[in-house]
Amino acid sequence: MVGVTLVSMTATPPLLVGNASGFYGDRLAAVHEMLTEGRIDVLTGDYLAELTMAILGRDQLDDPGRGYARTFLRQMRDSLTLVMERGVRVVTNAGGLNPRGLADRLTELADGLGLEPRIACVTGDDLIDRAEELGLGSPLTANAYLGAFGIAACLDAGADIVVTGRVTDASLTVGPAAAHFGWTPADLDALAGATAAGHVIECGTQATGGNYAPPTGRRSEVPDPGRPGFPLAEVHADGSAVITKHPGSGGTVTTGTVTAQLVYEIRGPRYPGPDVTTRLDTVRLTQQGPDRVLLSGTRGEEPPPDLKVGLTNLTGFRNEVEFLIPGLDAESKAALVERQLRAGLSPREPDDLRFTLVPAEDPHGPTQDAATARLRVVARDHDPAVIGRSFGAAAVELALGSYAGFHLTSPPRDARPDGVAATSAFVPAAEVAHTAILPDGARLPVAPAPRTRALAAVPEPPPPDPLPDGPTRLAPLGLVLGARSGDKGADANLGVWVSDDMAWRWLATTLTVDLLRELLPETAGLRVTRYLLPRLRAANFWIEGMLAPGTARREGTDPQAKGLGEWLRARRAPIPEALLEEVERP
Repeated sequence: MVGVTLVSMTATPPLLVGNASGFYGDRLAAVHEMLTEGRIDVLTGDYLAELTMAILGRDQLDDPGRGYARTFLRQMRDSLTLVMERGVRVVTNAGGLNPRGLADRLTELADGLGLEPRIACVTGDDLIDRAEELGLGSPLTANAYLGAFGIAACLDAGADIVVTGRVTDASLTVGPAAAHFGWTPADLDALAGATAAGHVIECGTQATGGNYAPPTGRRSEVPDPGRPGFPLAEVHADGSAVITKHPGSGGTVTTGTVTAQLVYEIRGPRYPGPDVTTRLDTVRLTQQGPDRVLLSGTRGEEPPPDLKVGLTNLTGFRNEVEFLIPGLDAESKAALVERQLRAGLSPREPDDLRFTLVPAEDPHGPTQDAATARLRVVARDHDPAVIGRSFGAAAVELALGSYAGFHLTSPPRDARPDGVAATSAFVPAAEVAHTAILPDGARLPVAPAPRTRALAAVPEPPPPDPLPDGPTRLAPLGLVLGARSGDKGADANLGVWVSDDMAWRWLATTLTVDLLRELLPETAGLRVTRYLLPRLRAANFWIEGMLAPGTARREGTDPQAKGLGEWLRARRAPIPEALLEEVERP
């Protein structure tokens, strides 16, 4: 059943949670900025993603003592004194595959600075030693997504800094809120509200105008973000929250920037987590004033009985070479290269060899660059020697015996790891030893959610009435809708939204799965599911297998689908004139 929060909004003051990292490699100065630009109670940092776990796994192959986000140590070297002076508590998943190791390095750092922070950590997510026993195969990394109550236990025990391994991104916000307000697993609505807030701020400046693509007709809503400041969530005792930022920092916070983040990396109205399933279709957004957006009304349900486990594997090795083909007859020249290169690699051709011709902008163009096509050849193999420098040398050997105008973009190079195959599995929560290691070294087991509910699809809500028939104009979709897209393992997520009810009537009744397939031919043959979120005036498309190894998308320039939404916004479709007039009005 839906949970009812048992605490009063007036019982405890709001908790101000700020985020200073959205990924491993984010702005180093952000921690110092968040500590000096204004008041904050808790500072969080999200460093983990599927790719990051594989990077950390490779680090540990070289040195078992690594496996954590080393940039966090650099940030603490610069800012730990400020953290202690201002009484700010720090919660981060920078521990990655080795939270105990990072906690030890932090202790050494603090000793050198003459400081004595109380440091705790959360463990139990790493299942690599039990992977085969749990039916997970033999991956490079295997980490369960833990929830918020291990973090809360550490804070309740007086921790100044909490280092975790793989917890859900939103748990970095939910844990401090649960400790601050005394929430229990029964406070499902409060947990869900804080989860929604944590989901908004987890990707840093994407909540304050970064990577933001509103409907073009509404672009004045967001001025030039400059150097966006990092976001804050002012969390209240009932789980409602105001998303904001420090006064004077760059960027802006609007219902649009918050919507863009809410529809990012989700799969439908039910957003499952280890502590609560958040009903994103219940979230209401209200612009309270400049740079203040209230999230309210969020309802929570019992979490599913199983925890998600993120798995990564290295997928062999790869190498590539690019032939530049100027002028006429590019197709026949490319065909000649393919025949010659395959013959040169005989008898041991790589396991996978792909030839992709990118046509010239204009074969008769006024510049040589414009008149040059590119033939990209990508080779993959489990043996790096097969596609190492000998592969590039086979291409170079064609230089004087191939097509007219032959030249390459780079000399031969060694093969390199092919990257990551990220997948997921599920294990019963009781199989995971979620543990809080408190500042005094005591180990506290964290029980799984006492009540669970299997996930079920939410019936699609009835669509609104379509717009009256009228004239249309072929125009880019970006005039009327915003979009944000990204990756979840082998699948792509594409969220779109509009700014008013008229546009919503058009979006919900027009942008169907069939139309999306027409507009984005790469989705042909893939399973695509649409989810409507009427309160956000948004739709979420889940595109399965679009980013799997071997697909055109994974082979191309955008293997994480970050630009998929912008491609959709650039596509032309018939749009009602009445709608275009509305969004183009000054």
